[in-house]
Amino acid sequence: MSDTNEPVESGGSAAEASGATASAGADAEGGRRVRVVLVDDHRMFRTGVQAEIGETARTGVEVVGEAADVDQAVTVITATRPEVVLLDVHLPGGGGVEVLRRCAPLMADAERPVRFLALSVSDAAEDVIGVIRGGARGYVTKTITGTDLVDSVFRVQDGDAVFSPRLAGFVLDAFASTDAPPVDEDMDRLTQREREVLRLIARGYAYKEIAKQLFISVKTVESHVSAVLRKLQLSNRHELTRWATARRLV
Repeated sequence: MSDTNEPVESGGSAAEASGATASAGADAEGGRRVRVVLVDDHRMFRTGVQAEIGETARTGVEVVGEAADVDQAVTVITATRPEVVLLDVHLPGGGGVEVLRRCAPLMADAERPVRFLALSVSDAAEDVIGVIRGGARGYVTKTITGTDLVDSVFRVQDGDAVFSPRLAGFVLDAFASTDAPPVDEDMDRLTQREREVLRLIARGYAYKEIAKQLFISVKTVESHVSAVLRKLQLSNRHELTRWATARRLV
């Protein structure tokens, strides 16, 4: 699927998907099964994950849908009601945190909760803590092996918290102390969209590239950059890049 197309659902109608949980306990070989939605704005990455873990008879993982941005994600998750969502942190339309916010009622469903596992290239503490506070059950980086990812998906389905080893420390540090802010105070001044623009600027994207990736105009990108520079008291994009790199946001 093209990243600008409608979300892909692999499991039939919404009514069929809603009733599929009752039969989701066994795969073709009689083992456990878990229904999963992949949310990532890179089609090639979704294809790779599907190939790595989506052979249901072997892994027990049934990929029932895909999405490339926030609106698509909410649509396909609501329609398919998977047990687990593999969620990228950086998405057009507000990021993974926005998906979590809009899917909060599904996470809170006592009988058939939808659980989220963040799967991201980012290992920045701010990203990890943001999605965990948003309701995700865990956070693993894209360096994870296919076998470990399948194991993590089943653990999240069971309600466990799963983290790549180094990332667990971020969460422990953030939640262990009540007198230390879990998120950088400077970052707290920025809106979610301003944070997305900040990261892309720091990664060297041109304004036109950022506009295309976030589905906004170049003028809007310029406005967000001006707001970020003002709020962080920085003078130019080079200072902004150094600031973001020092906080491991790149």
